[in-house]
Amino acid sequence: MTIAIVGGGVAGFSAAQELRARGYDGELVIVSPEGLPYDRPPLSKGYLLGTEDGEKILLAPEFWYAEHDVEVVASRADALDLTGERPALTLDGGHRLAAYRILLTTGGTPRRLAIPGGEQTHVLRSRADSDALRRVLVPGARITVVGAGLIGAEVASAAAARGAEATLIDPVATPLVPALGEALAGRLHAMHAEHGVRTVVGVPAEIRANGAAPGPACLVRLADGSAVAADVVLTAIGIRPDTALAGAAGLDLDDGILVGPDGATSHPAVFAAGDATRTRRVGGVVREPVRRAEHWEAAVRSGQTAAAGMLGEEPEEFGAPWFWSDRYGVHAEAVGSLDPRSAPGSRMVLREAAGVPEASFLIAADGHLLGCAAVDQPLVIRAARRIIDRGMVPDPERLADPSVDPRKLAR
Repeated sequence: MTIAIVGGGVAGFSAAQELRARGYDGELVIVSPEGLPYDRPPLSKGYLLGTEDGEKILLAPEFWYAEHDVEVVASRADALDLTGERPALTLDGGHRLAAYRILLTTGGTPRRLAIPGGEQTHVLRSRADSDALRRVLVPGARITVVGAGLIGAEVASAAAARGAEATLIDPVATPLVPALGEALAGRLHAMHAEHGVRTVVGVPAEIRANGAAPGPACLVRLADGSAVAADVVLTAIGIRPDTALAGAAGLDLDDGILVGPDGATSHPAVFAAGDATRTRRVGGVVREPVRRAEHWEAAVRSGQTAAAGMLGEEPEEFGAPWFWSDRYGVHAEAVGSLDPRSAPGSRMVLREAAGVPEASFLIAADGHLLGCAAVDQPLVIRAARRIIDRGMVPDPERLADPSVDPRKLAR
C-alpha cells in the first residue's frame, strides 16, 4: 500500500501531511531531488536577502519525517511506467519504485525569454537559483529584472535592500491590475521609484553580451531600439507546468496535467497536485478546464485534495483563493477575484486613508463581494474572506469607510 509522492514542494508536503492526518498508515515516500521539502516564497524574500537560511525555509524539520514515518528519497524520477499491474517510477539511480498510488507534484519550470541571449539569464525557482542570484546582488551591481509581477517586484525590492541598482522591465505600465485592482497595483508599483528602482515599459528583443570590453556585462535591447545596461539579468515571466513525466507516460494534458476535482488523472492509480495541474470542469457539457493556479495556498489545497482523493474520501471544502506578496517592507494580500472582466456589471469600491488607497473591493452586480486586495490590512482581508465564503452582501459604504472597524465588516 505504498504511496509515492514525486516532488518536494508545498503541494507534495501538504499531501503527505494530509494523508497521515486522515489516518493513512501505509508506506509513504517523497521523491525529491533536493532532499527535504522546503518553502519557495522566501526564495525571493527573506532567503534572498539572507535573513532566512536553508533550515529556516524547510517545510518541516528533519525529525518530523521520522515521527510521521515518511521517507524522503533524494532522487529524481526519470520515468513513470503505467504498463504493469501497479504504476512504477524509475529513479535516476536506476531504482524502480512501484506503488499503490503515485502523486505527481512536479511543479513548473521558469519561462525563458524567446529572444537571442534569453537563455543566458538568471531565473528564480529553486534554492540553488536564489543562492546564485544572491551571490551577484552586491552593492553597486546593476540588475535588470524582466517581468514586474510578484516575483520580479520582490526581487527588485531585495536588490535595492542589498545595495544593487535595479531596473524593472515590463510590457505593462502598471502590472498586477487584474490581481489587485488599479488603485493598489498603482500604489505598489510606484514604490519602486520611491526606493530607487527604475521601471521601464517595454519588450526585450535581444540580450547581447559586452564581451571583453569594460562596463556592464550585457545590454538588454528593447523592441523600440532603446537598451538597458546590466551586470545581471533575471527573467521573471512566470512558469510552464512540468508535465514531462506525465506526458511521457501518456496521461491527459492541456497546459498542465488534467485532473478531476479529487486530483485524479486519466490513470486511476495516478493523481496530481500543485502548479503542474489543471482541473477539469464538472458538468454535463464539455468545457475548458479552469486556469492553472500558481499560488502557494492553491498548491497546499490541491495537495490536501489529492490526499483525500487517493484514499477515496471527500476533500475539505475550501473558501475563496488567497495570495500575498511583500516588497519594501509592506505586505499586500488579495482574496477572491479582483478582475472585473470576469464579472460583467461589477464595480470597484476603494477604501482610502488620507488619500492613500488601503483596500479595493470588487462588488458583483447583485451586491455580493467577489474579491478584496489590501496593503498592510490583514483584518480587512480576513473580514473580506469571511464575507465571500458566507455569501454575504456587504454595505459598500462601510467597506469604503476607513473608520469602520474591519472586524465589524462581516457582521
